[in-house]
Amino acid sequence: MGTTYSIECQVEQRCSVEIGRWQNIAEKYTSLMRTVAIVDSAVADREAIYELFKDVIVVDGGESIKSLSAAGGLLQQLCDIGVDRQSVLVAIGGGTVTDVVGFVAATYMRGISCVFFPTTLLGQVDAAIGGKCAVNMGGYKNMVGAFALPKQVVCDTSWLASLPEREWRAGMAEVIKTAIIGDAALFDLLENKTLNNFCNDADLCSEIVARCVAVKCDIVRRDLREAGERRLLNLGHTIAHAIESLSQEFSHGEAVAMGIVYASRKAVERGVLAPDVAERIESLLQRYDLPTELPLAEGALLEAVAHDKKSINGTPRWVLPTAIGRCIVEK
Repeated sequence: MGTTYSIECQVEQRCSVEIGRWQNIAEKYTSLMRTVAIVDSAVADREAIYELFKDVIVVDGGESIKSLSAAGGLLQQLCDIGVDRQSVLVAIGGGTVTDVVGFVAATYMRGISCVFFPTTLLGQVDAAIGGKCAVNMGGYKNMVGAFALPKQVVCDTSWLASLPEREWRAGMAEVIKTAIIGDAALFDLLENKTLNNFCNDADLCSEIVARCVAVKCDIVRRDLREAGERRLLNLGHTIAHAIESLSQEFSHGEAVAMGIVYASRKAVERGVLAPDVAERIESLLQRYDLPTELPLAEGALLEAVAHDKKSINGTPRWVLPTAIGRCIVEK
């Protein structure tokens, strides 16, 4: 009979999320340790970036950067310039950039620290929060990745001033998703505002970012690795990822909007959501000029859903709203 040994350890991951000025936090890191900024080309013209960071790598954002080859290229560059375990990677850009930088940080030298400065609304309310980092593979979203929290995320809404309208709408899809999951008062607020209100009112924009961050942090704090409650944050994403895998026409936020409507209609069919509430959800998405009808045949989408990483033995887990501010997860 052999002897059995066990290893028991507690790996602590902590992340702070701040609504504030990104330069103040950047100066803290650059004054204490080596930092390497990986910057989305969409914001790479900001002079402050080059004043603060000695090492700057500029990348093109978008789904093309979320690949093993693109991540491998970044890893090679870090090797070439001698980045070590005490260094910090700083991601400045949209959700795809924070995703790939998080993945690179989680794998380089078995893990180094990273900090995120998300520059899009979608990044600030969702993508950069929660420690999920991944790249796409084989035409499917986020198939290779890790749960690895950054040291800090700073949501500075001044980045959003020059955001194109389509990017604002994409971010609003995630704001609406968050309201449906866990903030009924936010949903009411959105029903009484327009996209122009948020684009032109910095305080109002900061409020919705803070409310979305609060909901997501509260859920992730209890379930980092998506064993249970965190699955609620996937509302609309099961169909959204299928749309994105089959079509290049829609942004992530637009695909999520269609996924939310699909989930709402299925919730009505299953008797867990009142029809008038589903109508409110669809009307709110339309209020922010988001698409609400599936662009592809349902059968093709469901076939793609079977390959979703959240499926278990080929059976997907669906997030269904049961009220504004409350959802459930079902097979």
